[in-house]
Amino acid sequence: MTAPALVALAHGSRDPRSAATIKALVDEVKAMRPDLKVEPAFLELSRPSFQTVVDRLVKAGHEEIVVVPLLLTQAYHAKVDVPGAIAEASARHEGVKFHATSILGLEAQFLEVLDVRMREALKASRVRELDALVLAAAGSSDPLANQAVARLARVWGTRHKLPVTAAFASAAPPAAGEAVRAFRAEGRRHVAVASLFLAPGFLPDRAAELALEAGAVAVSEPLGAHPELARTILARYAVGAVELVPV
Repeated sequence: MTAPALVALAHGSRDPRSAATIKALVDEVKAMRPDLKVEPAFLELSRPSFQTVVDRLVKAGHEEIVVVPLLLTQAYHAKVDVPGAIAEASARHEGVKFHATSILGLEAQFLEVLDVRMREALKASRVRELDALVLAAAGSSDPLANQAVARLARVWGTRHKLPVTAAFASAAPPAAGEAVRAFRAEGRRHVAVASLFLAPGFLPDRAAELALEAGAVAVSEPLGAHPELARTILARYAVGAVELVPV
């Protein structure tokens, strides 16, 4: 029996670096499970689109598809866009079984990836001292999504015994620059900013720009293609594949 296909579904961006990063992450997944059919897809702005990938998989004979949303927070895209895309695909392909897994989310192990990216940024900026951290995320009109980022920031701060503030690139205060300025107003001069984004694009670029203007000593790159994220995608897939098995 053929295992269900895995579609890693990202939001998409006009920035080509975003799609390239998502595809590199999917390559990590493929390297870990070469036996699976694994495809990247995007809700909008990037190619290939979700519907195009589904059409291709169905044409190739796949009758079961597990969709892993590459989203960090349970906000609008997860609650509306992903279910809508799957409903459209289901309507177009009767008889094909689809299952959307939980989003990637904000797993504690992602702090390991944050630390890797932060060490890279500190090394590049020749920074050896820190007295505060900012965790910059996309931001959402959904307060629960923002609270999840704030909780992760507190865990990260405890891990490094440093004060940490969550900041947002859209929809909610404070912006990354505001968070940096607030720490500097307290007399903290060595403030670094971590980019809690999956891939490069307008929002992480804007957050980095504002942070550096405000005096941040370093800004890390987004999480990007990392084995820890690939393992989480496969863990979500494993649960989703089981959900497709008839009881």
